[in-house]
Amino acid sequence: MNMLEFYKGKKVLVTGHTGFKGSWLCRILVNAGAEVTGYSLTPPTEPNLFSICGVEDKINSVIGDIRDREHLMKVFEEVQPEIVLHLAAQPIVRDSYKDPVYTYETNVLGTVNICECVRQNPCVKSFLNVTTDKVYKNNEWEWGYRENEPLDGYDPYSNSKSCSELVTHSYINSFYCDMEVAVSTARAGNVIGGGDFANDRIIPDCVRAAGNKKDIIVRNPHSTRPYQHVLEPLSIYLTIAKAQYEDKKYAGFYNVGPDDKDCITTGELVDMFCAKWGEGLKWINQYDGGPHEANFLKLDCSKIKRVFGWRPRWGVEEAIEKTVEWSKIYFAGGDIPACMDGQIKEFFVNKIKNK
Repeated sequence: MNMLEFYKGKKVLVTGHTGFKGSWLCRILVNAGAEVTGYSLTPPTEPNLFSICGVEDKINSVIGDIRDREHLMKVFEEVQPEIVLHLAAQPIVRDSYKDPVYTYETNVLGTVNICECVRQNPCVKSFLNVTTDKVYKNNEWEWGYRENEPLDGYDPYSNSKSCSELVTHSYINSFYCDMEVAVSTARAGNVIGGGDFANDRIIPDCVRAAGNKKDIIVRNPHSTRPYQHVLEPLSIYLTIAKAQYEDKKYAGFYNVGPDDKDCITTGELVDMFCAKWGEGLKWINQYDGGPHEANFLKLDCSKIKRVFGWRPRWGVEEAIEKTVEWSKIYFAGGDIPACMDGQIKEFFVNKIKNK
Protein backbone atom coordinates (compact mmCIF):
# COMPACT_ATOMS: atom_id res chain seq x y z
CA MET A 1 0.00 0.00 0.00
CA ASN A 2 2.69 2.50 -1.07
CA MET A 3 0.18 5.25 -1.76
CA LEU A 4 -1.45 4.96 1.66
CA GLU A 5 1.93 4.84 3.43
CA PHE A 6 2.51 8.40 2.20
CA TYR A 7 -0.32 9.61 4.46
CA LYS A 8 1.18 8.28 7.71
CA GLY A 9 1.70 11.28 9.97
CA LYS A 10 0.38 13.77 7.40
CA LYS A 11 -2.01 16.48 8.63
CA VAL A 12 -5.12 16.11 6.48
CA LEU A 13 -8.23 18.29 6.61
CA VAL A 14 -11.40 16.71 5.16
CA THR A 15 -14.50 18.86 4.70
CA GLY A 16 -17.78 16.96 4.58
CA HIS A 17 -16.29 14.21 6.74
CA THR A 18 -19.65 13.21 8.25
CA GLY A 19 -21.14 12.34 4.85
CA PHE A 20 -21.09 9.04 2.98
CA LYS A 21 -17.87 9.55 1.01
CA GLY A 22 -16.29 11.52 3.83
CA SER A 23 -16.83 8.70 6.33
CA TRP A 24 -15.23 6.13 4.03
CA LEU A 25 -12.35 8.56 3.37
CA CYS A 26 -11.75 9.12 7.08
CA ARG A 27 -11.70 5.35 7.68
CA ILE A 28 -9.02 4.96 4.98
CA LEU A 29 -6.92 7.83 6.34
CA VAL A 30 -7.19 6.66 9.96
CA ASN A 31 -6.04 3.20 8.91
CA ALA A 32 -3.13 4.83 7.04
CA GLY A 33 -2.00 6.68 10.16
CA ALA A 34 -2.87 10.21 9.06
CA GLU A 35 -3.66 13.01 11.51
CA VAL A 36 -7.20 13.73 10.33
CA THR A 37 -9.32 16.79 11.06
CA GLY A 38 -12.87 16.80 9.75
CA TYR A 39 -14.99 19.91 9.23
CA SER A 40 -18.67 19.40 8.51
CA LEU A 41 -22.23 19.75 9.62
CA THR A 42 -23.69 17.00 11.76
CA PRO A 43 -24.38 13.80 9.80
CA PRO A 44 -27.05 14.48 7.16
CA THR A 45 -29.19 11.39 7.78
CA GLU A 46 -30.33 9.13 10.58
CA PRO A 47 -29.02 6.47 10.56
CA ASN A 48 -25.69 7.59 9.13
CA LEU A 49 -22.37 5.99 8.26
CA PHE A 50 -20.23 8.39 10.30
CA SER A 51 -21.80 7.30 13.58
CA ILE A 52 -21.24 3.59 12.93
CA CYS A 53 -17.92 3.45 11.04
CA GLY A 54 -15.77 3.82 14.15
CA VAL A 55 -13.72 6.93 13.32
CA GLU A 56 -15.30 9.67 15.42
CA ASP A 57 -12.98 9.10 18.40
CA LYS A 58 -9.94 8.64 16.16
CA ILE A 59 -10.03 12.03 14.40
CA ASN A 60 -10.43 15.69 15.31
CA SER A 61 -14.08 16.04 14.33
CA VAL A 62 -15.17 19.68 14.10
CA ILE A 63 -18.85 20.40 13.58
CA GLY A 64 -19.15 23.56 11.51
CA ASP A 65 -20.79 25.11 8.47
CA ILE A 66 -18.65 25.55 5.37
CA ARG A 67 -20.44 28.88 4.89
CA ASP A 68 -18.89 30.14 8.15
CA ARG A 69 -15.53 31.42 6.93
CA GLU A 70 -14.45 32.83 10.30
CA HIS A 71 -14.90 29.47 12.03
CA LEU A 72 -13.28 27.60 9.17
CA MET A 73 -10.30 29.96 9.24
CA LYS A 74 -9.79 29.33 12.96
CA VAL A 75 -9.70 25.59 12.32
CA PHE A 76 -7.07 26.07 9.59
CA GLU A 77 -4.96 28.26 11.88
CA GLU A 78 -5.16 25.75 14.73
CA VAL A 79 -4.63 22.56 12.71
CA GLN A 80 -2.15 23.81 10.06
CA PRO A 81 -3.13 21.11 7.53
CA GLU A 82 -0.72 20.01 4.81
CA ILE A 83 -3.41 18.43 2.63
CA VAL A 84 -7.00 19.62 2.17
CA LEU A 85 -9.69 17.42 0.61
CA HIS A 86 -12.88 19.41 0.04
CA LEU A 87 -15.97 17.18 -0.10
CA ALA A 88 -18.51 19.35 1.78
CA ALA A 89 -21.56 20.05 -0.39
CA GLN A 90 -25.32 19.98 -0.72
CA PRO A 91 -25.21 16.92 -3.03
CA ILE A 92 -28.83 16.04 -3.87
CA VAL A 93 -30.30 17.24 -7.19
CA ARG A 94 -33.91 17.22 -5.99
CA ASP A 95 -33.03 19.05 -2.79
CA SER A 96 -31.40 21.75 -4.90
CA TYR A 97 -34.78 22.46 -6.50
CA LYS A 98 -36.38 22.68 -3.06
CA ASP A 99 -33.77 25.07 -1.66
CA PRO A 100 -31.59 26.57 -4.41
CA VAL A 101 -30.28 29.42 -2.24
CA TYR A 102 -28.87 27.06 0.38
CA THR A 103 -27.42 24.90 -2.39
CA TYR A 104 -25.60 27.84 -3.98
CA GLU A 105 -24.45 29.20 -0.62
CA THR A 106 -22.98 25.84 0.37
CA ASN A 107 -21.51 24.76 -2.94
CA VAL A 108 -20.29 28.13 -4.25
CA LEU A 109 -19.66 30.35 -1.22
CA GLY A 110 -18.38 27.28 0.63
CA THR A 111 -15.78 26.82 -2.10
CA VAL A 112 -14.83 30.50 -1.91
CA ASN A 113 -14.33 30.09 1.84
CA ILE A 114 -12.16 26.98 1.56
CA CYS A 115 -10.13 28.55 -1.24
CA GLU A 116 -9.59 31.67 0.86
CA CYS A 117 -8.46 29.59 3.84
CA VAL A 118 -5.99 27.75 1.63
CA ARG A 119 -4.75 31.09 0.25
CA GLN A 120 -4.10 32.48 3.70
CA ASN A 121 -2.46 29.38 5.17
CA PRO A 122 0.84 28.51 3.46
CA CYS A 123 0.99 25.26 5.45
CA VAL A 124 -1.28 23.74 2.75
CA LYS A 125 0.78 22.02 0.05
CA SER A 126 -1.97 20.03 -1.68
CA PHE A 127 -5.63 20.99 -2.15
CA LEU A 128 -8.27 18.94 -3.98
CA ASN A 129 -11.78 20.20 -4.67
CA VAL A 130 -14.20 17.33 -5.35
CA THR A 131 -17.03 18.27 -7.71
CA THR A 132 -19.17 16.05 -9.96
CA ASP A 133 -19.62 14.69 -13.48
CA LYS A 134 -22.71 16.92 -13.68
CA VAL A 135 -20.62 20.10 -14.05
CA TYR A 136 -20.63 19.74 -17.85
CA LYS A 137 -23.11 21.25 -20.27
CA ASN A 138 -25.00 18.06 -20.95
CA ASN A 139 -25.90 17.55 -24.62
CA GLU A 140 -26.95 13.95 -23.86
CA TRP A 141 -24.61 12.61 -26.48
CA GLU A 142 -23.26 9.07 -26.33
CA TRP A 143 -19.56 9.81 -25.85
CA GLY A 144 -17.93 10.86 -22.60
CA TYR A 145 -17.23 14.44 -21.63
CA ARG A 146 -13.59 15.50 -21.49
CA GLU A 147 -12.02 17.94 -19.07
CA ASN A 148 -11.94 20.74 -21.66
CA GLU A 149 -15.69 20.58 -22.41
CA PRO A 150 -17.87 23.59 -21.44
CA LEU A 151 -19.10 23.74 -17.83
CA ASP A 152 -22.80 24.54 -17.46
CA GLY A 153 -24.77 22.31 -15.10
CA TYR A 154 -28.53 22.40 -15.66
CA ASP A 155 -30.16 22.16 -12.22
CA PRO A 156 -29.14 24.24 -9.15
CA TYR A 157 -26.96 21.43 -7.74
CA SER A 158 -25.11 20.78 -11.00
CA ASN A 159 -24.80 24.46 -11.81
CA SER A 160 -23.51 25.30 -8.34
CA LYS A 161 -20.79 22.66 -8.75
CA SER A 162 -19.90 24.18 -12.14
CA CYS A 163 -19.52 27.47 -10.29
CA SER A 164 -17.38 25.73 -7.66
CA GLU A 165 -15.05 24.62 -10.45
CA LEU A 166 -14.87 28.18 -11.81
CA VAL A 167 -14.13 29.62 -8.37
CA THR A 168 -11.26 27.16 -8.00
CA HIS A 169 -9.94 28.02 -11.48
CA SER A 170 -9.98 31.73 -10.61
CA TYR A 171 -8.07 31.19 -7.37
CA ILE A 172 -5.51 29.09 -9.23
CA ASN A 173 -4.98 31.83 -11.83
CA SER A 174 -5.16 34.76 -9.42
CA PHE A 175 -3.35 33.46 -6.35
CA TYR A 176 -2.19 29.86 -6.22
CA CYS A 177 0.06 30.12 -9.29
CA ASP A 178 2.43 32.25 -7.17
CA MET A 179 2.25 29.98 -4.12
CA GLU A 180 3.72 26.63 -3.18
CA VAL A 181 0.31 24.95 -3.02
CA ALA A 182 -0.78 22.51 -5.78
CA VAL A 183 -4.50 22.49 -6.60
CA SER A 184 -6.74 20.10 -8.55
CA THR A 185 -10.42 19.39 -9.04
CA ALA A 186 -11.90 15.91 -9.45
CA ARG A 187 -15.19 15.39 -11.29
CA ALA A 188 -16.56 12.07 -10.12
CA GLY A 189 -19.38 9.95 -11.49
CA ASN A 190 -22.11 8.35 -9.39
CA VAL A 191 -20.76 6.41 -6.41
CA ILE A 192 -22.34 3.47 -4.62
CA GLY A 193 -21.34 1.44 -1.61
CA GLY A 194 -22.31 0.39 1.87
CA GLY A 195 -23.51 3.07 4.25
CA ASP A 196 -25.20 5.54 1.92
CA PHE A 197 -28.48 6.47 3.61
CA ALA A 198 -29.27 9.53 1.46
CA ASN A 199 -32.70 10.30 0.09
CA ASP A 200 -33.36 10.36 -3.67
CA ARG A 201 -30.47 8.04 -4.58
CA ILE A 202 -31.21 4.76 -6.26
CA ILE A 203 -28.98 2.37 -4.29
CA PRO A 204 -30.04 3.69 -0.86
CA ASP A 205 -33.64 3.35 -2.08
CA CYS A 206 -32.89 -0.25 -3.03
CA VAL A 207 -31.33 -1.00 0.35
CA ARG A 208 -34.23 0.53 2.27
CA ALA A 209 -36.76 -1.42 0.22
CA ALA A 210 -34.82 -4.67 0.70
CA GLY A 211 -34.51 -4.09 4.44
CA ASN A 212 -38.26 -3.48 4.69
CA LYS A 213 -39.05 -6.39 2.33
CA LYS A 214 -40.86 -4.09 -0.10
CA ASP A 215 -40.67 -3.57 -3.85
CA ILE A 216 -38.13 -1.02 -5.06
CA ILE A 217 -39.67 2.09 -6.64
CA VAL A 218 -37.71 3.26 -9.69
CA ARG A 219 -38.49 6.73 -11.08
CA ASN A 220 -36.49 6.66 -14.31
CA PRO A 221 -35.25 3.19 -15.28
CA HIS A 222 -33.96 4.33 -18.69
CA SER A 223 -31.53 7.04 -17.52
CA THR A 224 -27.89 6.10 -18.08
CA ARG A 225 -25.15 6.93 -15.56
CA PRO A 226 -21.55 5.94 -14.75
CA TYR A 227 -21.59 3.93 -11.52
CA GLN A 228 -18.54 3.09 -9.41
CA HIS A 229 -17.83 1.81 -5.91
CA VAL A 230 -17.04 4.61 -3.45
CA LEU A 231 -13.49 3.33 -2.96
CA GLU A 232 -12.69 3.99 -6.65
CA PRO A 233 -12.92 7.80 -6.54
CA LEU A 234 -11.50 7.97 -3.00
CA SER A 235 -8.40 6.07 -4.10
CA ILE A 236 -7.81 8.44 -7.01
CA TYR A 237 -8.47 11.53 -4.84
CA LEU A 238 -5.72 10.31 -2.53
CA THR A 239 -3.50 9.54 -5.51
CA ILE A 240 -3.93 13.04 -6.95
CA ALA A 241 -3.37 14.74 -3.59
CA LYS A 242 -0.18 12.73 -3.00
CA ALA A 243 1.19 13.22 -6.52
CA GLN A 244 0.70 16.97 -6.60
CA TYR A 245 2.07 17.30 -3.05
CA GLU A 246 5.28 15.76 -4.36
CA ASP A 247 5.27 17.51 -7.76
CA LYS A 248 3.03 20.41 -8.82
CA LYS A 249 3.07 19.21 -12.42
CA TYR A 250 0.28 16.78 -11.48
CA ALA A 251 -2.12 19.58 -10.50
CA GLY A 252 -5.04 19.86 -12.92
CA PHE A 253 -8.66 18.98 -13.63
CA TYR A 254 -9.59 15.30 -13.72
CA ASN A 255 -12.60 13.19 -14.60
CA VAL A 256 -13.00 10.22 -12.26
CA GLY A 257 -15.36 7.57 -13.55
CA PRO A 258 -15.73 3.90 -14.44
CA ASP A 259 -15.09 2.21 -17.76
CA ASP A 260 -17.79 2.41 -20.44
CA LYS A 261 -19.07 -1.07 -19.56
CA ASP A 262 -20.11 0.27 -16.15
CA CYS A 263 -22.12 3.14 -17.60
CA ILE A 264 -25.56 1.50 -17.43
CA THR A 265 -29.23 2.33 -17.10
CA THR A 266 -30.92 2.62 -13.73
CA GLY A 267 -33.07 -0.38 -14.61
CA GLU A 268 -30.00 -2.52 -15.28
CA LEU A 269 -28.46 -1.37 -12.01
CA VAL A 270 -31.56 -2.34 -10.03
CA ASP A 271 -31.77 -5.69 -11.82
CA MET A 272 -28.20 -6.41 -10.66
CA PHE A 273 -29.04 -5.35 -7.12
CA CYS A 274 -32.11 -7.61 -6.97
CA ALA A 275 -30.08 -10.56 -8.28
CA LYS A 276 -27.32 -10.03 -5.71
CA TRP A 277 -29.75 -9.52 -2.83
CA GLY A 278 -32.00 -12.45 -3.62
CA GLU A 279 -34.99 -13.14 -1.34
CA GLY A 280 -37.40 -12.48 -4.22
CA LEU A 281 -36.61 -8.75 -4.29
CA LYS A 282 -38.10 -6.95 -7.31
CA TRP A 283 -38.74 -3.43 -8.57
CA ILE A 284 -41.52 -1.47 -10.21
CA ASN A 285 -41.39 1.46 -12.63
CA GLN A 286 -43.16 4.43 -11.10
CA TYR A 287 -42.29 7.78 -12.71
CA ASP A 288 -43.37 10.54 -10.34
CA GLY A 289 -43.21 13.56 -12.64
CA GLY A 290 -40.33 15.11 -10.70
CA PRO A 291 -37.92 17.84 -11.83
CA HIS A 292 -35.58 17.62 -14.81
CA GLU A 293 -32.92 14.93 -14.63
CA ALA A 294 -30.44 14.09 -17.37
CA ASN A 295 -31.17 10.89 -19.29
CA PHE A 296 -27.62 10.22 -20.48
CA LEU A 297 -24.29 11.20 -18.95
CA LYS A 298 -20.84 9.66 -18.94
CA LEU A 299 -17.21 10.74 -18.65
CA ASP A 300 -14.08 10.33 -20.73
CA CYS A 301 -11.47 9.32 -18.15
CA SER A 302 -8.55 8.85 -20.55
CA LYS A 303 -6.61 11.74 -18.97
CA ILE A 304 -6.46 10.30 -15.48
CA LYS A 305 -5.61 6.87 -16.89
CA ARG A 306 -2.78 8.38 -18.93
CA VAL A 307 -1.36 10.61 -16.18
CA PHE A 308 -1.56 8.14 -13.27
CA GLY A 309 -1.83 4.77 -15.00
CA TRP A 310 -5.12 4.41 -13.15
CA ARG A 311 -7.60 1.66 -13.93
CA PRO A 312 -10.89 0.92 -12.14
CA ARG A 313 -10.55 -2.04 -9.76
CA TRP A 314 -14.18 -3.07 -9.23
CA GLY A 315 -16.80 -3.03 -11.97
CA VAL A 316 -20.41 -2.13 -11.27
CA GLU A 317 -21.40 -5.74 -10.56
CA GLU A 318 -18.68 -6.10 -7.92
CA ALA A 319 -19.60 -2.67 -6.54
CA ILE A 320 -23.18 -3.84 -6.02
CA GLU A 321 -21.93 -7.09 -4.50
CA LYS A 322 -19.86 -5.14 -1.94
CA THR A 323 -22.81 -2.87 -1.21
CA VAL A 324 -25.10 -5.85 -0.58
CA GLU A 325 -22.44 -7.46 1.63
CA TRP A 326 -22.15 -4.30 3.76
CA SER A 327 -25.93 -3.82 3.94
CA LYS A 328 -26.69 -7.38 5.04
CA ILE A 329 -24.08 -7.11 7.79
CA TYR A 330 -25.69 -3.84 8.87
CA PHE A 331 -29.21 -5.30 9.02
CA ALA A 332 -27.86 -8.28 10.96
CA GLY A 333 -26.25 -5.98 13.55
CA GLY A 334 -22.76 -7.08 12.52
CA ASP A 335 -19.34 -5.43 12.77
CA ILE A 336 -19.45 -2.52 10.31
CA PRO A 337 -15.89 -1.19 10.93
CA ALA A 338 -14.50 -4.69 10.34
CA CYS A 339 -16.52 -4.99 7.12
CA MET A 340 -15.24 -1.63 5.89
CA ASP A 341 -11.64 -2.46 6.79
CA GLY A 342 -11.94 -5.76 4.97
CA GLN A 343 -13.24 -4.10 1.81
CA ILE A 344 -10.60 -1.34 2.02
CA LYS A 345 -7.81 -3.89 2.41
CA GLU A 346 -9.12 -6.04 -0.42
CA PHE A 347 -9.45 -3.03 -2.71
CA PHE A 348 -6.06 -1.44 -2.06
CA VAL A 349 -4.01 -4.65 -1.77
CA ASN A 350 -5.45 -6.03 -5.00
CA LYS A 351 -5.02 -2.63 -6.66
CA ILE A 352 -1.28 -2.80 -5.91
CA LYS A 353 -1.01 -6.46 -7.00
CA ASN A 354 -2.72 -5.75 -10.32
CA LYS A 355 -0.30 -2.98 -11.33
